[in-house]
This record gives sequence, C-alpha cells and structure tokens, in this order.
Amino acid sequence: MRSPDLLGVGMTSQRTRDRMVDRLARQGIRDRRVLEVMAAEPRHLFLDEALAHRAYEDTSLPIGHGQTLSQPWIVARMTELVLEETPGRVLEVGTGSGYQTLILARLVTELWSVERINALHRRAGERLRRLAARNARLRLADGGHGWSEAAPFEVILLTACAGALPEPLLAQLADGGVMIAPVAQSDGTQWLTRVRREGGSFDIQRLEPVRFVPLLEGVIR
Repeated sequence: MRSPDLLGVGMTSQRTRDRMVDRLARQGIRDRRVLEVMAAEPRHLFLDEALAHRAYEDTSLPIGHGQTLSQPWIVARMTELVLEETPGRVLEVGTGSGYQTLILARLVTELWSVERINALHRRAGERLRRLAARNARLRLADGGHGWSEAAPFEVILLTACAGALPEPLLAQLADGGVMIAPVAQSDGTQWLTRVRREGGSFDIQRLEPVRFVPLLEGVIR
C-alpha cells in the first residue's frame, strides 16, 4: 500500500487526479493506458511543497533553474505519440522534474533519460527510485548529444524546444524510428513535430503549436 503522501489529500487526492484525467479525455486524449497511468501517479511529488496543491491544474509549473513541469495535456499528448510507435527503446531528452520520465517508464520497455542540470537530475533520480521506476536509466549530460552507447532508439522524445533538429539525435534513431520534438520556426512559433527516419532520409510532420523552454547546450553541475 502506498504511503499517505503518495496517495495525496485535498488538492492532491485521488479525486483531484481523476478530475484531471476526465479533463484530459475531454481535451482529446484517447489512449486509456496514458489516462490510467496519469490517474495513478502522484504528480504533486514532482513539485516543491508550496506548489503541490496546483499539481493537477491545467498549467505548466516552475521547478527551478528556469525549467517547468509541463501541463498535464502536454505530458499526455507526448506520451500518446510515443505509444503510437509501440516502442521498445526510448530516449527522453530533458528529465526535468522526472514526471514525464515516470509516465513513460510505466508504459515502455526500456527508457533512457538525460538531463543537463545536476540539481534536477539528482532530485528526479530520488523521486523515481522512491516510486520504483526501475526501467528508467538516468544520466547527467548535454541532451543534444543523446546517449550513443544505448542507441539506436525506436523513439527519441525532446521535452525542450530545439531551434534545429540535433544531428547527433537524428543519428541515434533506429531505421523507422521517430523523434518527437517541439521545434522553433523562424517566426518564433513552436510546433510539436514528428520526424521519422527512413534510411538516410527524414520525413518531418508538424502536429500542433506548443510552448516549451529552449533546448540548451552544456552541463550545469
């Protein structure tokens, strides 16, 4: 049985999570696996205590270091797109709080996740260990370089906006594999984009407008 802080009370209770999931279904999320996992997992534990009561609102929330926990719809939508590929091996670029990592870990076979900010990397690792996400492997690294030793990946998911698709990540896609990434356009708009590798070429499809923090280089220790 889960401890009381995992179950939540009041604004972090199961009833509040159920309301969030009902809202996601009304917003067009159809994959029952995604809805069931998001109903079960304690999003509030991935925020500082002062913001925990807002965890199930339809908004992004700050996690420090200029980063955010994406709104529930974005987490659900990106997870749906990953699951459309029936993936075995997934790379997540941008662990952040670890919440998207947890949702993916519950639904895919093998998950690798890289984060460039050490404080976020450490806290995410603590949360994921506590929640027994044993198939999630974490690394402190520049996300734009990927995780070459574990490649190729069936899916690579970026949780920050790229100005251009990083060549090292494209190279780590399996043939037929897909990258799902927010990509900035010349006019400053961002589009959630699906890139499918077909041999040495890449088919690029824009899906819907989004807003993410930028994908940055380097490691902050």
